[in-house]
Amino acid sequence: MKIVCIGSGNVATHMAKAFEENGADIVQVWSRELVNAQALAHEIGAHAISDLKLVDPNADLYLIAVKDDVIEKVAKGLKGINGIVVHTSGATEMAVLAGFKNYGVFYPLQTFSKHQPIDFIHVPLCLEANTEENMSALQMMAMKLSPLIYEVDTKKREILHVAGVFANNFVNHLYQLSHQILKRHHLDFELLRPLIMETAVKVQEALPEDVQTGPAIRNDKKTILKHEELLKRTPHLQEIYKNLSNSIKKSNS
Repeated sequence: MKIVCIGSGNVATHMAKAFEENGADIVQVWSRELVNAQALAHEIGAHAISDLKLVDPNADLYLIAVKDDVIEKVAKGLKGINGIVVHTSGATEMAVLAGFKNYGVFYPLQTFSKHQPIDFIHVPLCLEANTEENMSALQMMAMKLSPLIYEVDTKKREILHVAGVFANNFVNHLYQLSHQILKRHHLDFELLRPLIMETAVKVQEALPEDVQTGPAIRNDKKTILKHEELLKRTPHLQEIYKNLSNSIKKSNS
């Protein structure tokens, strides 16, 4: 299987490496900045390019892993393509690739950091394709990476993406705010790591609403008021605290 990787960022890096490690031939890596394409290409034995006109038209899969707002523009730069063209975005409709004969979506539902290893065996791969034949082909390709393969259309994928923002991006931002609170009072974030881990472990086997704890779900007004008082010098944190406490109360009433 020959693959052209369009992009060199976090998602492109992890997916290209995963495919290469599982027997695929990554023939080219494209990036607007040649040096970025070269860095990834060097790791996986591919040829680096920075001109879309130089893309090999005879690959089996064209993996567009770039920022959402440039997917359509980049796709329009691909000419004479015979293989399946996919993007990896959770928030972009498949229709932006409708100019190709064979196209779809290959969305890995995971957070990626370039230097943090990812085991794709545990990554859900959400697929969409314009024909049943192309879906079958994408499923065969996906099986090289993960057993967790799902057919998910554009509307459901967008919902998944929103839910993922709540479960990942917003939660991580709350970790950041927790760190700010501790740092302001000369306390180490290491103190919270076991708590964070225990919370994450619980929801692997139970629904979040079944393991919610804390003063809001207990309607512990005395503790809530004390916390709000402690946050009075940081009004934005106090407001977030109030809003989340109210949300917990409403969700569990």
